[in-house]
Amino acid sequence: MRLNLYREIVFLLLLVQQFPAQAAESSPSTIVGQLSGRLTAALDDERFKQAHWGLLIVDRESGDALFEHQADKMFAPASTTKLYSTAAALDALGADYRFQTPIYAIGKIDDGRLTGDLVLVASGDLTLGGRTNDDGHIAISDSDHIYAQFASTAELTEPDPLAGLDALAKQVAAAGVKQISGDVLIDDRLFEEAESSGSGPSRVTPILVNDNLIDFVIAPTATGQAANVTWRPQSAALRIDIRVQTVADREDTNITVSSPADNSFVVRGQIAAGRKPLVRTADVADPATFARALLIEALRRAGVQIDASPLSKNRAEALPSASDYPSARRVALLESPPFAENAKLILKVSHNLHASTLPLLIAAKHGQRTHWAGMRRQHDFFHRAGCDLDGISFGGAAGGSRADYISPRATVQLLRYMSTHKAFDAYRDGLPVLGVDGTLARVVPADSPAKGKVFAKTGTLLWANAGNGRFILTSKALAGYATAANGRQLAFAMFVNNIPIARSEDGAKMAGEKLGSLCEIMVAETPAK
Repeated sequence: MRLNLYREIVFLLLLVQQFPAQAAESSPSTIVGQLSGRLTAALDDERFKQAHWGLLIVDRESGDALFEHQADKMFAPASTTKLYSTAAALDALGADYRFQTPIYAIGKIDDGRLTGDLVLVASGDLTLGGRTNDDGHIAISDSDHIYAQFASTAELTEPDPLAGLDALAKQVAAAGVKQISGDVLIDDRLFEEAESSGSGPSRVTPILVNDNLIDFVIAPTATGQAANVTWRPQSAALRIDIRVQTVADREDTNITVSSPADNSFVVRGQIAAGRKPLVRTADVADPATFARALLIEALRRAGVQIDASPLSKNRAEALPSASDYPSARRVALLESPPFAENAKLILKVSHNLHASTLPLLIAAKHGQRTHWAGMRRQHDFFHRAGCDLDGISFGGAAGGSRADYISPRATVQLLRYMSTHKAFDAYRDGLPVLGVDGTLARVVPADSPAKGKVFAKTGTLLWANAGNGRFILTSKALAGYATAANGRQLAFAMFVNNIPIARSEDGAKMAGEKLGSLCEIMVAETPAK
């Protein structure tokens, strides 16, 4: 195998020397000196002998290929899918777009008493004020809470997830509403509910409070004692049953969270003494009903008296016609940070729920309400971007659909197009930075020469192998932009599919570090123009 590969490289080098232009167009690999030699050698790795590789590295400005390997083949992209869905959303909505979530009083307000209903109209705001820092930016952690059921590194961000609802409630009180004799309702009709195509929260809805999750933080105490368990958001609508024990350091940590009924959660297990607190999450069953309960409680904290109970369901049948809102009194409005902040959150932490919402937001902008309508408009954008459409197949926008396949060439075409787009700064700045933050924070050593020089989206998709108790790493991927050591600006895509691994986290880490090492070669060995 090595001999055949060596002969192929020598043959291609001869062709490039004699017929450089023709060889660049017709050869399966573009060979450029030291870069090619080191990348080719790096791909010949025993750990990946069953795997399939696809790579393309180009000069970002000219599009000249510096290295390619199976660039037109299609690969499972995992979360590099978000490069596509976020680009389409930035194009459709704009980096400066802000979600506006209003509350209307439907009825008469007399001496501070609303005789009628108070209605929050969900706008699809992905954070609803619950992740906004004091400086107006959306808070980001390197390991987001949406992965808490799968990753022991998940962290919560500092802002109060109820801050947006509290701000709205205070506006309602300031508008003179002191008592509500009717109901409090959530209008979630902006688009049809759909399913997320990635791990984490599953329901895609126009109303999101804390990603429609309950966060549980489990901290050890003394060995043999009950662990300390807290949760957020707090609400009287929730029923929580907890039994978690602190065990010796040497024992395993094992925590489960289940939901036997709507708004009821059972936390069980054990946590090793001395370890850092562990985050676990659970989905809420009915996001609109949950948001309604939280809004009622926020209004009461703001001093508004409400006859309706937070324990009741959201009554969709009681919602007014959309045509009634223009004549109704708006008593509150929450405006989000610019959409560039949402794009950054999606790309930095690979936020599956928010990415899955993007096609529906695109559809809603055009008066449509379905996932498929948004996906179709996404596809139209890829056509305008000059992508090879035969190299693109998507069933969802987050990267977990069985229909998701893309080629390195189509991906690099998108990246080059976005480098000329008015939203490029938001797009590039939203990407994880190698060795610095997001999902690329720990991929290379702290002293890596490529640290800070690669802005790229990661992708990881794996399945359990029921036959042997191991796993198949269906996809490990990385695509984005790089600055070579000599200053040359690059666009690249790297995919490796179908790697048998023993342990999920260890195998994904190994493959991610391999892609990081390829980036180090790319940065160090890219030739000058």
